[in-house]
This record gives sequence, C-alpha cells and structure tokens, in this order.
Amino acid sequence: MVRLATVLFSAGFGLFWCPNSTRAAGEAPRAEVEGVFPIASDVRIAGDEKQTRFILDLDRKIPLRAFALADPYRVVIDLPQVNFHLDPGAGTVSRGLIKAFRYGLVMPGGSRMVFDLTGPAKIKNSYALDPANGQPARMVIELESVDRTTFVQALAVENRPDLRPTVGTAAAASPVATKVVASAAPDAAPDTRPVVVIDPGHGGIDNGTQAGGESEKGIVLGFGLALRDRLEKLGKYRIVMTRADDTFIPLDERVKVARNQSAALFVSIHADALPRGEGDAQGATVYTLSDKASDAEAERLADSENKADAIAGVNLTEEPTDVADILIDLAQRETRTFSNRFARLVVGEMKTTARMHKHPLKSAGFRVLKAPDVPSVLIELGYVSNKDDLQQLMSENWRSKTVGAVAKAIDGFFSKRMVSAGPGN
Repeated sequence: MVRLATVLFSAGFGLFWCPNSTRAAGEAPRAEVEGVFPIASDVRIAGDEKQTRFILDLDRKIPLRAFALADPYRVVIDLPQVNFHLDPGAGTVSRGLIKAFRYGLVMPGGSRMVFDLTGPAKIKNSYALDPANGQPARMVIELESVDRTTFVQALAVENRPDLRPTVGTAAAASPVATKVVASAAPDAAPDTRPVVVIDPGHGGIDNGTQAGGESEKGIVLGFGLALRDRLEKLGKYRIVMTRADDTFIPLDERVKVARNQSAALFVSIHADALPRGEGDAQGATVYTLSDKASDAEAERLADSENKADAIAGVNLTEEPTDVADILIDLAQRETRTFSNRFARLVVGEMKTTARMHKHPLKSAGFRVLKAPDVPSVLIELGYVSNKDDLQQLMSENWRSKTVGAVAKAIDGFFSKRMVSAGPGN
C-alpha cells in the first residue's frame, strides 16, 4: 500500500534517508547526525500584501519542491531532512502574504515547511542559492497575490506535482514498516501474541499544543515509548508504534497501521489545551469513538485533532479513500463495546496515579479512532494549558506510575477478553 508520507519526495529529488536520522526523545544529539543534515540558521521575510519574499539561511545548498494548497490557503515546501536552528518565535512572524509558518520532520530523511497565507497567492519563484560573497546558502520563495480564480486554475491536476509515488519507494519511507520487517526473522515461527499499537499524537512539523516551553508531541512521545518498554517487558504482546521519533504521520496512516497489523488494541496518546479565554480545566480524559460528541469540549477537541493533517500541509483531497469507504458504519457494534470496556479499565487504573478530569469518560468523532475492527481509545494525559497538569506531565515519577496504570489496564483488558472467548462462552 502506498504511504501518503512518501509523496513528499516522489518528484524533484527522490528520497533522502539515513538510518541514523532519528533518535529517542531526550537522547542527546549525535555529532555525526548534526554533520549529515543541512542546518537552517535564520529566516527573513520581506515585501507587502502584493509580493512577499521568504529567505531561509542554510549551511549548504539543498533541493526543494514548492506547491500551493487551498482552503485554507497554504504554500508547502518539501526539503531533505534539515536541522532547524531557528529562534523559537520565528514561525509567528507575520508579514505581507505570510501570516505564519511552521516547520519540522515529516518522515525520516524529509522535512517540510508550511506557510499560512493571508489570501490566494501563486509561487512566482522558488530556488536555492549556493553560498557566495560571504553570504550563506539560501532557499528563496517569492509569492505574488492573485485572485481566487487564478489560484484555483493553478491547482489544476496537470499543474500539480506528482503526489503518488510508485509502490516500490513506499517501504523505504515508512519507519513503522521498517521496524516491523526488521523484527521478523525469515524462518521464525509466526508471532501469535496480540498486537498493541501505541500512537503518540502529532510529531514532526505538527507540534500539537504548546505551553511553558513544552510541546505536546514531545510529551506524548516520551509517554508512548515508556509504555512500549513496560509492555515489552511483560512479553505477552507485540508492540507496534505509529511513530517512535519526531516524525509526522498522517491520521489515516495511523489507522492503517492498526488495521494492517491486525491490531487487537489501538491506544492514541495526547495532551490537551484549552484555548485562551475558555477558562481552565485539568485532569486526564479517555475518549472513545462516537458519531455525536458527548459534550462541547469533546467536540472541540475532536475538531482540533482532526485538523492535524491540514496543519502539516497534507492535501486531504488527495488521500486514499479505502479507509473512508468502509467507515459509513464507522465501527462494528462489537468493536465499540470492547473500546468502551477498555476505556473504563483505563480510567479505573489511572485514578490511582493521576488526577482525572471531572468527567473522565467522553466520546467524539476522532478520525484516528475510526478503524472499524480495532478497539481504540484516545487518552488525554492532561492539559498542558494547566500549570499543575503540565508540572505532572513533565514529572518522571508521575509518568512511570501512569504508564504502569495504563499497562495494567491493557493487561486486564486482554485477560478479560481471553476469558470471555474461552470454551463455553
């Protein structure tokens, strides 16, 4: 199956991948990795609402591919993997046609920048420059304001870059697929243990919520890796991570990981935040899939999480529809029953180690929970917008205890399933 993440480098310059390109959260950067990848050191934006120029300073010339997307208006730049050493607030700079921009890893070997635009604009020019006359290497993007009609015409299929690579390149682009293949010896007996998929939310270019200098993507990755390690020590389950590093994975790809691995359980890990002006909330919450959100807060969160692909610049209209086609009925009755049962177990165990939301069990239409044949829950560990929750989320002691609670709930879930599936039941 072609992975959507692979589209980022199918045209222009191929796939840049290095086996040392990723590292676990908290691990010190490796000197050799710093030397392998180009370094982006500064950005400048010049111009006005008619014409705007974006300049990125680099330590070497790199290839790039730029294209525009509509609704909302965005410009996407695909690059080989880059180490971004930019000021923390660089992406909030607004000038001319650019409202804001974000950047980060989207796959091993590949980075992406996404510009949010003030209105329709065309890419007048995009190019890379060698260092010269004491100036560093640069990437230059020149934008020009156009009307809606001109913008839409420029998005015609014949004018778009090829977003669907050959199947042959897909395996190399998938860290999940690589991990699964590498763990299976050619002559090994089939592993019949239940598969548990752990899904740390966000990643790469998608930071998730941010507060106190911390990003949701890092917090949930650390928790997910710790949960993986805890479960692997039990030896009862085969654990698959949707991401084990700071890589962006589209929402539907996360669902496909669970389905392709014939997962018995899918656990998505997040950490919420309330928008400014909407009060304060605290505590962990466990969500299951529902056509109708259990309350307004659950609906807001699902809407926010379901926009993750758009945040990363993915053109949702180009995504394969095989998952969507089977979701007319959203999920089988039995799957929902198991999801709800597991959610109650998680809440019951987490109550002993973590502060819980006043309404800890909720439901909403999360895209990432829509595998019709895989029991799935989404755990919000707490609110990064709440200073007490954030302090807990950053505590190693809290994480260890809470990881233990979730692992115990998983163990209890499978124990009950095996009993209910036994003879005479």
